[in-house]
Amino acid sequence: MFKTQIIIPLIILLLWLVLAILSPWLPLDPNHIILPNILQPPSSIEWLGYDDLGRPILDRLIMGARTSFFVSFWVIFVSLTVGTLVGALSAWFGGYIDFIFVRIMDIFLAFPGILLAIALSAIMGPGIENVVFALSVVGWVGFARLTRAQTLSLKRREHVIAAIALGVKTPRILRYHIIPLLLAPLIIEATFGIAGIVIAEAGLSFLGLGVQPPAASWGSMIRDGTSYMLVAPHMVLAPGFTLLLVVLSVNILGDKLRDLLDVKNHNT
Repeated sequence: MFKTQIIIPLIILLLWLVLAILSPWLPLDPNHIILPNILQPPSSIEWLGYDDLGRPILDRLIMGARTSFFVSFWVIFVSLTVGTLVGALSAWFGGYIDFIFVRIMDIFLAFPGILLAIALSAIMGPGIENVVFALSVVGWVGFARLTRAQTLSLKRREHVIAAIALGVKTPRILRYHIIPLLLAPLIIEATFGIAGIVIAEAGLSFLGLGVQPPAASWGSMIRDGTSYMLVAPHMVLAPGFTLLLVVLSVNILGDKLRDLLDVKNHNT
């Protein structure tokens, strides 16, 4: 039953991954303008139709997949690395170090994440690199809080206490006795984080703070299509439905992964 519930979301995410990686080598021409094809609906020649400039929507959708995957990968990588390091050090040393890190995390949590990302993107200017930076600044806090809570519990376990008694240095204890035990919850957190990042990137691009023309993004495609909803709804439906499928698949896969890695479910 478990396998049948994840096979479709897994196929969708694998397709997203493959298209994102192989898109530069595919015979695509997302910026080719064909004036007679402006706002043409889907057909057997072009499955998803053309946009307001006569560009093929399918080609731009595939290039948008690369954009969302690139942003998701780097934001998760940076947020996971920074958050895990900050959370582990904060919980391990405690005292004033823990107090300072916790206050910093509270400050970041005091602002709505997407509004902070919008503010940072507006200050630094549009562009995919600035989007990655802005979302990373927001995203590390969740990983740091999770790591800190788990480390506070793990540092009191017998094998960690034994390592301290044997004189093992702190970096080695964190690397071999703490971090490996954090992988399961961190992987689950990262999985759900991908869905949020995909939506955030699309939102920033929709507002004009993300990827800039002529580069393709699902958010900017939806923005361009809002002016033609009545005459060319396919301009919004294609990227919107794709965004829905990817985010829904990530959330379903995250739920199943959480159930799979949950020790309580195995015990019952």
